[in-house]
Amino acid sequence: MTKKPQWVVEKEQSRRTEARTTVWLFGLHAVRDALTNPNREKLRLIVTRNAQAKLEDSIALAGITPEVTDPRNFNAPLDSGSVHQGAALEVRPLDWGPLDQVVLRGDDVPCVVLLDRVTDPHNVGAILRSAEVFGATAVIGTRHHSAPETGALAKTASGALERQPYLRERNLADTMEHLRKMGFVLLGLDGEADITIDAAMQSRRNRPVALILGAEGPGLRARTKETCDHLVKIPYAQAFGSLNVSNAAAVALYEVTRKID
Repeated sequence: MTKKPQWVVEKEQSRRTEARTTVWLFGLHAVRDALTNPNREKLRLIVTRNAQAKLEDSIALAGITPEVTDPRNFNAPLDSGSVHQGAALEVRPLDWGPLDQVVLRGDDVPCVVLLDRVTDPHNVGAILRSAEVFGATAVIGTRHHSAPETGALAKTASGALERQPYLRERNLADTMEHLRKMGFVLLGLDGEADITIDAAMQSRRNRPVALILGAEGPGLRARTKETCDHLVKIPYAQAFGSLNVSNAAAVALYEVTRKID
C-alpha cells in the first residue's frame, strides 16, 4: 500500500479538526442573527429568561430548544469579560464555499479585502461591518496568523459575520496571484507609498479590486508588498497620518467602491 505524502496527511487532519470545531457566540445581536441564519449550524443555546423573551421569535424560527439558566449562574464556556447579555449560542463555523464562487457573487464589479496577519478579532469584526456596508464580496484572511471566528469577532461585527463572507486561505500571496489571474487589481495599503488610492484607480475604473491591509505596527510583509500591483496610501492632512486598520479599511473601501460602481 502506497504511503500518503505528509502534506496529504496534514490536510486530512486539518479537515477533521475543523469538522469538530465549534464557536460560542454571545450577545443578543450576534445570537439573534445566527439563529435566523439558515446556513448556520446551531448546536446549543443558553439563555436567561429575560434574553429568551427578547429572542423568542428568532428561537422559534431556528427550531432550537434553549437551556434557560439563572443570570447569576450563567454556565456557558465564555471568557469572564464577555458581555453576553444573557445569551450564548454554540455553532459550527460558516462554510462560504470556494473562493472563486464567493468573490464573483452578485452582478456588481467585485471588490475584496485581504488581511495580512490581522489577528485582533475586534478589528476583523469592524472590517466585516465596513465590508458589508460598502458591498465587498469577501474579506479574506489566512488559516494561520489571522483572527478565526470567535464570539468577540461576531459581537464586534454586529451581525455582519452571518452575511459577509469571511474566508481563510492557506497562503495570502498565492491567493493574491489567483485573484490577479481573475482580473483583480491588487492594491496594498502602505503609509509610505508614493501614490494615493484615487491616483491608482484613475486608469482602472470598473475593474475588480483587491485591497490588502496589514496588521498595525508591522504592516504588510515583504512578500505581500512584492505581490501587489501598487502600494497606495490614504492622504492625510496633518503630520500624524496613522489610522487603525479597521478605520483604514473603511476609508479605502469607500474610495475604491465609488470608483467601480
